[in-house]
Parts: sequence; structure tokens; C-alpha cells
Amino acid sequence: MPTPDFIRRIRTTAGHQLLWLPGVSAVVFDDEGRILLGQRADNGKWTVISGIPDPGEQPAAAVVREVFEETGVRCVVERVVAVKSGRQVTYPNGDICQFMDICFRCRAVGGEACVNDDESLQVGWFELDALPEMGEYQHFRIKQALSDEPAWFQPMSDE
Repeated sequence: MPTPDFIRRIRTTAGHQLLWLPGVSAVVFDDEGRILLGQRADNGKWTVISGIPDPGEQPAAAVVREVFEETGVRCVVERVVAVKSGRQVTYPNGDICQFMDICFRCRAVGGEACVNDDESLQVGWFELDALPEMGEYQHFRIKQALSDEPAWFQPMSDE
């Protein structure tokens, strides 16, 4: 994902040190039960659609915006499915980030799936039994979106 302008401004004084950032992701279903995925331009991996909220932007509004910006699909948020702190990521330029992901289950309500910006190589709808190769956390988010369980979060440890 391209670095938002507000993070570029922070980096001018913070350098490459760790930044703790909000993130949003969307498991988007269409009326046929297929899942919307994008193949990321930065690493070639297939993922659910994700992004960074702008300062002051509500997470649900951010995820709807990100889905449209990246895929051309209009969606509505149905519910939160998971809240999870990710691992630290070091980018090729040396920047270090760690994201707090809020994952939403969404329903497509319009638009056509297409590569709508420079963040994706491909975008498409996938049947549950024909998903491309993806990382464990991608599958976890899809599983949570398919379940009727309340939003998942890591319980506090007793340490």
C-alpha cells in the first residue's frame, strides 16, 4: 500500500523507528458467496483488501473507502470480525511499522471488481473452495467472517 501523506510527514522527524498504526481490512462477500481478493503490487501476495485510516476517519468508513479505491467495488459493513495486533514489519527502505488491524465482514452492493489503483496487480472474486495461495492470517480473517461468533480478539494474559 502506498504510504499516506500523514505518515510521510511523521517519518521526516521520526526516521525509520517503529510506528504503531491503525489498519483496517475487509472480507467482502458478493450475493453468490464469493470473496473479493486482491493481489498486492508490493509483494505479489493475495490478500483480503486492507488499508490505513486517515487521521480522524472512522474505521468502518475507512474500510469502505479502501475497498472502493483498490477494487472499484462498493460495499457496506456488516460487522467487526476480528481485532488483532500484527507483527512488526520492516520495509525495504528501513521503515518499521506495526499495525492494529480491525477486520470487517462486508457485503458488496455495487461496482465491478477491477484493478482500480496501483496497489494491486489483480483483483477478483473467488469461490471458498478455489482460493489462491494465501497466508495464515488471510484464512483466519475469512474463517472469522464466515462464523457467527462475536468479534475475535486476543484475550489478556495472566502474566
